[in-house]
Amino acid sequence: MLRSRRDFGAPATAAVSVDRSDAGVPAIRAIGLRKSYPGVEAVRGIDLNVGQGETFGFLGPNGAGKTTTIAMLCTLVRPTAGRVEVAGHDTRTAPGLVRRSLGLVFQEGTLDGDLTAAENLRFHADLYAMPRATLAARVDAMLELSGLTASRDSLVRTFSGGMRRRLEVARGLLHRPRVLFLDEPTIGLDPPSRAQLWEHLGEVREREGTTLFLTTHYLEEAERCDRIAIIDDGRIVAQGSPAELKSVIGADRVDLRTGDDEKAAETLLERFGMEAVAGPHGLRVQAEDGALLVPRLCAGLDVPVYEVTVTRPSLDDVFLHHTGHRIRADPTGERR
Repeated sequence: MLRSRRDFGAPATAAVSVDRSDAGVPAIRAIGLRKSYPGVEAVRGIDLNVGQGETFGFLGPNGAGKTTTIAMLCTLVRPTAGRVEVAGHDTRTAPGLVRRSLGLVFQEGTLDGDLTAAENLRFHADLYAMPRATLAARVDAMLELSGLTASRDSLVRTFSGGMRRRLEVARGLLHRPRVLFLDEPTIGLDPPSRAQLWEHLGEVREREGTTLFLTTHYLEEAERCDRIAIIDDGRIVAQGSPAELKSVIGADRVDLRTGDDEKAAETLLERFGMEAVAGPHGLRVQAEDGALLVPRLCAGLDVPVYEVTVTRPSLDDVFLHHTGHRIRADPTGERR
């Protein structure tokens, strides 16, 4: 879990000025990134290249090294080895410029519940020495973007979890960062609040042009990303768009329940050249396009077909393919 804003150390000595003219520079570039603690190698040589304006997902189970990696990208943790650049600035030689180029939404809420929504934003603006002449308009714009204009003068402790999360995103965007890091942004939210937050993030990227880099172990969230890096045991085991990653698996899974599974299996092999696997709930076959296969199966089998289910390859299948196990929660918590 990432530390709170007071550990982030945002510079307050100069007004924020972010140059957006270097369109060809990656939003994030990491080469050979490693982090070791006594007895633990948390990150084992990671390479990343995230383009400007992308929504990039870091997918993996708890303990995989996601939070350690994002902490190094944000200058919160010093790498044991390797190099990181954010918006063209090296985290070792220009950490102040890196911090001005990024926003960060922590896994744990860090808003002050005894301040109003607007006061929380103005406090953040003070940390970044934002110019007073434009601050009021920027605060208004962020409250409008997050759908909190009507609640601007309400104490944050009266907000729902979804409202607080949207305000934290607004706070992270207030100083116009090039990259917004979100560490498990929807953890603890109910499904409607999670859906609303993702709708909000889509508006953020469209209106602000911000690169979104999020860590998650929710497969449905990773599906929303332009590209994903799957991390396990401190290493990236696969990268690409969700469609590209799932294409490695290839075939759909088709499950059938028939009036005579043994005879159906013989027919599948003889007529369709497909070897079926028998299970407690029927038969299973693999097919390139399960939806096109279903009408042929129903017409070609000589036994009654009671139920057919087609399952497309999932990111969990991809994770299993590359790691030998599925994404699962680790009760011991996230590796440091």
